Amino acid sequence: MGFFGFLILGLLAGAIAKLILPGKQGGGWFVTLLLGVVGALLGGWLGGLIFGVDLQGFFDLSTWLLAIGGSIVVLLIYGLITGRRSKK
Repeated sequence: MGFFGFLILGLLAGAIAKLILPGKQGGGWFVTLLLGVVGALLGGWLGGLIFGVDLQGFFDLSTWLLAIGGSIVVLLIYGLITGRRSKK
C-alpha cells in the first residue's frame, strides 16, 4: 500500500472510529487523520504480534479491521488524555 493509500485508510479509519465511539470527541479532520494513521500503525503492529496478520492491501478486510480497531484504541487514549484537563 502506498503512502497516500495509507493516509486515506487512516483518515477513514479515524472517522469510522469516531462514529463507533459514543460521546463527543474533539479535533477536526487533521486530528482525525493523525489519530487514524497512528491507530492503523498500532492496529497493524498489534495484529502482527497477536494474530500474525499485518496490513495487506487497501481493500483487504483484515487491513480495515486492524486499522479501525487501532484507531478506536488511540481515540480512547486521546480522550482520556484530553478529557482530564481542567477547564478554568
